[in-house]
Amino acid sequence: MRRAKKGVKPFIFIFFIFLIFVIGYRNLEYNWQWYRVKPFLFVFENGEFTRGLLLEGLLITLKISSISLVLSFIIGFLSAFARLSSSPVLKSVSWLYVETIRNTPLLIQIFLIYFVISPVFNISAFFSAVIALTLFEGAYSSEIIRSGIINIPKGQYEAAQSIGLSVPGTYIKVIIPQMLRQTLPMLAGQSVSLIKDSALVSTISIYDLTMQGQRIVSETFLTFEIWFVVALCYLVITASLSFIIRRFENQLKFINQ
Repeated sequence: MRRAKKGVKPFIFIFFIFLIFVIGYRNLEYNWQWYRVKPFLFVFENGEFTRGLLLEGLLITLKISSISLVLSFIIGFLSAFARLSSSPVLKSVSWLYVETIRNTPLLIQIFLIYFVISPVFNISAFFSAVIALTLFEGAYSSEIIRSGIINIPKGQYEAAQSIGLSVPGTYIKVIIPQMLRQTLPMLAGQSVSLIKDSALVSTISIYDLTMQGQRIVSETFLTFEIWFVVALCYLVITASLSFIIRRFENQLKFINQ
């Protein structure tokens, strides 16, 4: 009985939210024009598929997010190992990077890279956005990874060394798999955060999903319809990523058993 009640609660909450949405939708004095949204997603005529502005923006968002996600994990691992190293220089540089990035707004970092650094090195707006998101999310990933490594019992290191594993082998075969099993939910949350934070790149004239939404709204005044579709696109991306990471987490648990 207890399991049944626990399973019912989420459905009650979802139904309650849906009911509020339906009531608000019907009571809002707004001329809904959903039929005008489809051409901004795609057009299929004469056997040819043409992407609309929203779909074009979605592809840009996916490109920026996927590249930044991979690079942020690499930066996170490097920074975490630098903090854990015996070198005072590496520790200081890593600490300065993490604390500086985590304690300043992402929007300011995007402006700094795009308006100050990119003109010097001739960096495009796209890669300026990638660099800003990579550095920002990498700092948070660094602390998550570092905390996961610290929480591994010292006996694991000793056991690995006793069977003849080298230091790199110990980390690759013993420490990192256990660290991932502990920190994967937090890293998943950080990945979702990166995708949502990518909306800020629209401030430097990158025609991502958010920027295309703003452009369409200013031209058509389809305020609610467009922003609902944009929100749905972000929801689909983040939910899909969460599902993939959850499957990977379950497989990792199965392997470690």
